[in-house]
Amino acid sequence: MPKQQPSDDEPVEDPVERRRRRAVFLRELAEARELRERVHPRRTKVQRLRQAARMRTFRY
Repeated sequence: MPKQQPSDDEPVEDPVERRRRRAVFLRELAEARELRERVHPRRTKVQRLRQAARMRTFRY
């Protein structure tokens, strides 16, 4: 997929600001996962096992 060119009314994104916002997002995502694991430990374990099984499918 080709990269989109910024339009005239869109400011060019600062890479430093983008990395900072991404770090905040990933931190909040990890926090949400931890909370979900505390609230629904069995469901989280099942999800983790299913993900591991999916990953094994693609390894030879």
